[in-house]
Formats: sequence, C-alpha cells, structure tokens
Amino acid sequence: MEKHKHATMTMERQFEIIEGSVTTPQGFRASGLHCGLKKTSRNDIGAIVCDVPAVAAAVYTTNAFQAAPLAVTRASLAAEGKLRAVLVNSGNANACTGKQGEADANRMRSAFAEQLGVAPHYVAVASTGVIGEPLKMDCIERGIAELPAGLTAVGEGAEQFAQAILTTDLVKKEACAVVTIDGKPVTIAGSAKGSGMIHPNMATMLGFVTTDAVIEQEVLAALLKRTTDATFNMITVDGDTSTNDMLLAMASGLAGHETLQESHSDWSAFAEAFQYVCEQLAKAIARDGEGATKLIEVRIAGAASNEAASAIAKSIVGSSLVKSAVFGADANWGRVIAAIGYSGQQVNVDTVDIQVGPIAVLSQSTPVAFDEEEALAYLKGDTVMFHVNLHMGTGAATAWGCDLTYDYVRINAAYRT
Repeated sequence: MEKHKHATMTMERQFEIIEGSVTTPQGFRASGLHCGLKKTSRNDIGAIVCDVPAVAAAVYTTNAFQAAPLAVTRASLAAEGKLRAVLVNSGNANACTGKQGEADANRMRSAFAEQLGVAPHYVAVASTGVIGEPLKMDCIERGIAELPAGLTAVGEGAEQFAQAILTTDLVKKEACAVVTIDGKPVTIAGSAKGSGMIHPNMATMLGFVTTDAVIEQEVLAALLKRTTDATFNMITVDGDTSTNDMLLAMASGLAGHETLQESHSDWSAFAEAFQYVCEQLAKAIARDGEGATKLIEVRIAGAASNEAASAIAKSIVGSSLVKSAVFGADANWGRVIAAIGYSGQQVNVDTVDIQVGPIAVLSQSTPVAFDEEEALAYLKGDTVMFHVNLHMGTGAATAWGCDLTYDYVRINAAYRT
C-alpha cells in the first residue's frame, strides 16, 4: 500500500483521494512516445495495456460524422465486452478520411494486437487532432513497434501516456481514488485530454478510466453512462462537439472482492468514487479550455426537475456573453438571467435568485444592490461560481465551463498551422 501514502480523507466521502494514474489500479501498464505525427517533439502515440482481459465499456460522441477509430472500438467491444489494450494517437483525428481512414484504424488495431500477442478484438483505438488528413501510417507503425518496450506499471509509463494524448491542452488531466469493497482496497483512476471542441453532448474529449474492481460488463456500462451524464455531459468550452470523442472504462477484476452489483453493500461507495474521478477529469478539461483563465461553475437549485436544471446550467455555462463577462470580471447578471430565459425550460420569471459567488445580485427576480468592488475582486479569481435558485421544485444540477478570451480565437485561427 506504499502508493497510497499520500491519501487524504474527509468525513463526507466514502473513499480516499490518492496520488495516482491509470496504472495505479492492479494489472495496468502504460507508455507513450513521439512517433512523428506532431510537428513538435511532444508525444503523439500512447497505450494502456491490461495484464488480463478487462471488462470494458465506452460512450461515444453523438456527432453524426464519427471518426474511424470509434467504429473499430465499437467492433472490439461488441466481440466480447473485454479489452486488453487501448491505443491512442494525437495530432491526427483520422476523421472524415473515407475508406482509407477505416483501413488505417483497423491496421492500428491489428498491428498493436500483434505486438502484444492478443486477438485484435482485445484492442481499442482512439485518435485526436486535425480532421480530414490521412494518417502517416509509417510513423504510426514505427510508434506501435516501440510502445511495448516502454510499458510500465509505475512511474514513467503513465506520465508518457498522459502527455501522448494531449493536443492544445496545456496540462495533463489525471485523478485517482481508492475505496474499500468487502474489506479490500479497490482503485479507480483516470486520464483525459480536452481543451477545445468541448460541448456537453456525451463526453467531448478522450477519457480513459481504469479500475481493479470486479464488475460485470452491463453494470459497468450502465454506471459509465449515468456518470457521464452527471460529469462530462455537464462541461462546455466552445459549444462544438467533436467527431472523435470517447470515454472508455476498463476493469481488471484483480482486486479480488465479490462481484459488484447495485445491490452490493459497498456499491454506493464505489459509484461515488467512480463519479469523483470522472468529475475531476471533467472539471480539469473545462479549466484547461483553449485560452481560458478561469473555471466557471454553475449550480442550479429549485428547478422543476433535474433535467430542467441540467439544461439551464448548460445554457448559462455555454453562453458566450456569460463567458465574456467572466473574462472581463464584469458582474453582469443580466447575461445569466438571459441564458436562463432562452434555455427552453419552464421558469417562474418572478422567483429567480442569483448569486455571483457569495454575492447576491438578484432576489425573487428583483435586483439587489451590491458592492461592485467586492464583485470585481471575486471575479478576478481563477474560479467563478454562479448560484441560481428558481424556487419551482427540487431539481438541481451543476455544470462547468470556462471564460472566453482573445487567446481562444488566436489558437483556433491557426489550429492546423
């Protein structure tokens, strides 16, 4: 248990937060390297490998133009519901590349399976980067041949993988937690990338969750979908849903406890820890939005339903005017009320309360006098929270996003170059 020595615990949680990576759960190794897809020397190909066939599940982008790697991963999971590895490249999305793109994605799968000595359906594939350009398969195949030598269960391998999946991201995104199931420690960890083309519509990014829990495929799939709806589906950066987004979970089963079901006495603790990992990754993506300087968190209470609360929270956090006001440290609550009004959800226009952080700016839909200097000081921080109470019911939801800055335009004006 040496790797858990940095653990911290609060009374509210049923799990411990620990320092770790996708290789912290038992049975997982990872590696990453630069194979030549990117013009810089940053890593651009990586892999997570499980020592045993891992129960696996995934959710995918809802964009109609889905990249070739998603079809390959769907086919792999359909065969047995288990995986031994996921192979990821950055710098090229292999999206909208026709029959050649499909052939290249399948070649990636079969080539890495051959390197590992496993059946092709035990390998998933993911890609991220520029749309519409064919893969440099000579670079890919060179990278695939070199990846196995770098696979490690601790230390460098996970770091190299986390760097390999990044595109315009400024920082890697990782989270890790440990929970007790049947008296045994079970670890859940995750790594993700995402900075631009981020909008709640499945999980607009690439994300990978590993665990050593013993769990059936159908149970893991259902948990992943529910958790995605409450975390990755509640983030936005720019309103664009990518062609390549995928969230993949793998469970090695090496923790050795009784099989997890919703009826298991420790299920709530496991589900809570699983959601924590996904929420931390989602918030890290929002915070690292292209050009962003601030994380925006919108908390809705008193909505007619949870679904209504979610829609309203997304409407606010996705508003370009709200995002611009946050960037300018302008306590313009009118942007927030406008976003509530066009959310398409039922609201009582006479009962809305709004707080900017701790500062009340609207009560029962009536403006409240507030100290502009206090509000300015609050809005200059790196996290800005909006609290909205609609006083209509018990529906609640939280969404995350980021401010809209000059740098977002600069980055995306020259994305290919």
